[in-house]
Amino acid sequence: MGLLDYYRQFAGMSDEEVTEQLREQADEQRRRALARIDELDLSRTTWHELPHPDVVNAVTFAARGALNVAPDPTAEELRRELGRRNGVEPERVAVGHGAAQLLSAAAQALLGPDDELLTPWPSYGLYPVMAQRAGARATPVPGGHDVERLLAAVTPATRAIALCNPNDPTGEHLDAAALRALLNALPERVSLLVDEALADFVTTEPPGASLTLLDDHPRLLIFRTFSKIYGLAGLRAGYALGGAGSGELLARIAPELGIGLPVQVGALEALRRCDGQLAQRRAAVAAERARLLDALHELPLDARPSEANVLWLRPTGLSGSELALRLQRSGVRVMSGASVGDEQHVRVTVQSPAATDRLLDALRTALGAR
Repeated sequence: MGLLDYYRQFAGMSDEEVTEQLREQADEQRRRALARIDELDLSRTTWHELPHPDVVNAVTFAARGALNVAPDPTAEELRRELGRRNGVEPERVAVGHGAAQLLSAAAQALLGPDDELLTPWPSYGLYPVMAQRAGARATPVPGGHDVERLLAAVTPATRAIALCNPNDPTGEHLDAAALRALLNALPERVSLLVDEALADFVTTEPPGASLTLLDDHPRLLIFRTFSKIYGLAGLRAGYALGGAGSGELLARIAPELGIGLPVQVGALEALRRCDGQLAQRRAAVAAERARLLDALHELPLDARPSEANVLWLRPTGLSGSELALRLQRSGVRVMSGASVGDEQHVRVTVQSPAATDRLLDALRTALGAR
């Protein structure tokens, strides 16, 4: 409607009538706005809320004052802080553009033509890609996080195992004792790459339990990120921790020119300011995870226990793709298992109490369980 047409609609009307019509139009706009429900995205594993304000301020200050200055390529201050918090020397810490970049660089460093990378499957979709880019082949090991299955799959060509722990998308977790058993049984030529992007959500053992294995196992690399529970996915910051004598390998997988100063400053501020926030987020996920699992027993689907901020669901008499489509119609987005070759499952992210309520309501509708 043009401006002239807008005013023509009031022609011949009294002031009271014009006021009443404007009020009705305003009420209708308000009703439409209130009726609109934003989509709930439960397809991502990154944290759904804004980062800690002190981290945002630190990154903003660094970006405004140092975009024309080359950062320290070694990120020494950040590596020292990470080493101090994780009980290793700074030389056994590499920082990079997220855990994914460091994992890919490790594959390039460790794998060559005709080499093999094993990984439990289904798991994080990066692992087959990074093996292929290194000229090697990725061999999926069906059956989940099972030490005996992994060991049985090792061949003379195996050079590395990529283990997402806890696993994305299934939430399965190998504790430190199981990891030690795996490491003790692996041939010396095989490196274990443990992706702990979701480790902050584990509640069955103390945080950092896997770090006790580093000193005894030089072929172990542990990868972590600021993208998930810290809510800093846009910062692209991650780090790797290595066993004794891993300094040379870690130096090779770090970005040649380092990471930007705003990234270094943001990661440092997160380490120094966010312990309380992380504890709250971990407790919130644990509580909602338990509530969801309890409520899902009443629905026609299978839900596995999880130590991550995700649940892996298999509906009865329905494909995962169809369930994802039905949930989408109710305004809830989830990840279809088809993206990792499993048509029977969907992955849902555990968030807030309100998100749990919406998901359960959408599932009841999708599964005809009202």
